[in-house]
Amino acid sequence: MKFPSVVCAVALGCATAALACSSDPASSSADASPPISLGDAGFFDAPDPDASHVAVDGGFAGPDGSVLRADRFVTKVVSVTYGDCAGFGLTSMPAVVEGPPAGGGALAGSLDVVSLGYKGEIVLSFEPNAIVDGPGADFIVFENAFWAGGDPTKPVAELADVSVSEDGVTWKAFPCTPGSGPPYGSCAGWRPVYSAPGNGISPVDPTGAGGDPFDLAELGLTTARFVRIRDLGTIDCPSNPANKSTTVGFDLDAVALVHAKDM
Repeated sequence: MKFPSVVCAVALGCATAALACSSDPASSSADASPPISLGDAGFFDAPDPDASHVAVDGGFAGPDGSVLRADRFVTKVVSVTYGDCAGFGLTSMPAVVEGPPAGGGALAGSLDVVSLGYKGEIVLSFEPNAIVDGPGADFIVFENAFWAGGDPTKPVAELADVSVSEDGVTWKAFPCTPGSGPPYGSCAGWRPVYSAPGNGISPVDPTGAGGDPFDLAELGLTTARFVRIRDLGTIDCPSNPANKSTTVGFDLDAVALVHAKDM
């Protein structure tokens, strides 16, 4: 379902006659889809999320007419632990995190996401494929961050740390450095996403796709089969049940393999 555009003010929590930045599942109409709070900016009126998950000859259409293998993206949610105030996108799992991203660009955040909640965690795999180390970035994590008012020094971001593993048991974490402002080191969730179905921007090109790139060489690794994403709790979940939303925490759109065992 498509979502209408609305502008929200962080300090006021923004409620309108039609939509509110926060949604209480207990009081929501059965016919209404909860909007996702995107902070001090707008909503991206996303294309049908299913459009980014239609298989073409066993994969997904690339911008040049080629076919990107389905396992260049998430093929399996190994485990997920939702934090408090999670829930947005849950009914679309796991399909909502499979396939390429549906980015909204620098000024808006996509709704083709699942919210992990306060300090939520998800473990993903690309089986039978795997990430391999190559020149530069090896994989990209896509959230729905954007620049408030178009100012790149003010990203609307919900940060997460990212770890990788070859066996799903031993993990190595990228150095994430949250603070009062960007840059945030190798955290995920603070760079806008530009690639979206049909817009001609390749989701596996780190020079144009947007999102947060990661290089296995930074950890001294040559391969990895699993990616773990943990929300850092930079946005609190309200303690008052009446104020709880379903949109807190890292909002995962997709993960794409730039360098894969099988291309």
